[in-house]
Formats: sequence, structure tokens, C-alpha cells
Amino acid sequence: MFLAVTEEAKELTINSSRKGLHGTSRPATRVTLSFPEEPCASWVIADSVGNNGHLMNVIVCVKQIPDPAAPGALDAGTNTLKRDGKLVIDDSDMYGVEMALQLVDAAGGGEVNLVSMAPNSETSGMRTALAMGAAKGVLVSDPALQGSDALTTAKILAAAVQKLGGADLIIAATESSDGYTGTVPEQMAEVLGLPSVTFAKKVAVDSGTLKVDRQTESGYDEVTCPMPAVISVTAGVVEPRYPSFKGIMAAKNKPIDEVKASDLGVTPVGWEGAGQKISGVAQAEARQAGEIIEDDGEAFGKIVGFLENLKVI
Repeated sequence: MFLAVTEEAKELTINSSRKGLHGTSRPATRVTLSFPEEPCASWVIADSVGNNGHLMNVIVCVKQIPDPAAPGALDAGTNTLKRDGKLVIDDSDMYGVEMALQLVDAAGGGEVNLVSMAPNSETSGMRTALAMGAAKGVLVSDPALQGSDALTTAKILAAAVQKLGGADLIIAATESSDGYTGTVPEQMAEVLGLPSVTFAKKVAVDSGTLKVDRQTESGYDEVTCPMPAVISVTAGVVEPRYPSFKGIMAAKNKPIDEVKASDLGVTPVGWEGAGQKISGVAQAEARQAGEIIEDDGEAFGKIVGFLENLKVI
């Protein structure tokens, strides 16, 4: 129900009980899913992780975007968003960084690392996350990546995760503020062959088991799954800390390994990998002014007639 899996499999049962908006319980559900029999070399994990004094390693996907406070602009040649100049960390990813730092603290130690994909060797947004407390990062910066779709992005970030040696937990935002596809975390999980839990509003780790309150339209689901795993967190899951002056200064010397798509063995990428192009961009039509009805005591009849014409009633 909440997992992306590969074809080779052993059976795994996940119990999920659903909570309503006011804490009312709904019938529990049991879901049987499949996972590889043996963990691959990249995903060696201790028998007990989290809350037992063992080190915990977390990787956070950090998207660097044009400053939302500045007017956006499109490249005339490609009809894509211009990403020249300094980029900033997407606000939604700061929740993931903070969540990772808190989980590592709760585990009694470990490390938070970053992966990012951005043009022009841009690291400003990553430096913000490093100033918050992350240890190091991998930046994938390559002109060949221009035009990449969500799936190609997921493949690139998954390869960057593997370059870091994997982790006990991979955290991403639910969606980015400049793309809004909302699919990259789940696609990463499928590429990596890991379970995925989306829309996490509360996260805890207990003896190697991930426990998540998953936000839904009507309340939340209580979900447990094995680790390593990939999760996407909602805004408000935690309150991100402000980087301290000491953290900002330390971030300047923290390592960021820059690589290209070819270094990660991911092909094809960019427009070729996406198999699409943006053929044109046009201004949206201006909204026409609505009709103003002055109430003379019979205005309700005009409103009813208007709704009848729209076949609403």
C-alpha cells in the first residue's frame, strides 16, 4: 500500500491502523508486500538502529531553486525556468533536513548527508543545509541534465545516494516548490528497491523499524516498515532550526563532491531521457469581470437563474 518494490521478493507483512482527524480509530488493515531476500551491498544496516544507541545515517534530498522572492523567468530557447545565479534551498526540504538531524540525535549519533542536482556547480542551498548540521554532500551538476524529467531526476538522485554508500533512511520533501510533480521520492524508492512511505507528518525509529503517521485527506494512517527506506515529509513535520553563525562558518569547509551524470552511469538524461520538449508557452487568458448583482429584494432569483444556466442546479 505504501511501498515501491522490486520483482525478486520475500514476503513482508505491514500492519496499518487508520486514525481520523480527531483520533478516532478505524479498522486496522494488513498489507502483504514483497522485498529482496538479501540486502544488496549498498544497504548493509545494523541489527538495531535508532533509540538503541547505534549510529544512524540519513541522506536528505535537497533541491536548490531560484529565489521565490524574485520574479521567475523562462529561457526563450528552451521554455524552461531560468536557473542562472544564486539558488536557495527549497523551504520544503528544510523540514527534511531538520527531521534527519533530530532522528540522528535520537539514535545517539550518526551522520546526515545531502544529495542535490543543480546547474552551474551551484551549492548555496546545500550550504544552508550544511550550516544546519549536515556533514557532507554530493552535487550532480551537468549541462547535459537540462530538460530532465522527474524519472531521470529520480535515477540521478538514487545514483548519488549509492555513491554516498546508502543510508538507513532517505528523506525528501513531498514535492518541490518549482516543479510540483510530487513523484520523485517514490520513483527513487523503486529505482533503489526500497520501501517508500509518503506524506509523513510524524516520524520515529524503533529498533530498526520506521514508524510514520502518514497524512491523509481524512486524518492519518499509522504505518510501520523496515529500514532502509525512503520517506517524503510534509511541511510542518518539524520546525526547522535557524543556522547558527558557528554553523554557517563551519559549512564553508564541509565537503561537497561534485559529479556529472556520466560519473554515475546514468544515461540517457536531459531532453533525450525525457523524450519530450516544451513546444510553446503562452500567457493565460485574463479572467473576465464577473456580473455584479445589486440586491433589490429579488436578487436570489437572478442567482438561481445564473446557476441553472451553468447546470449547477
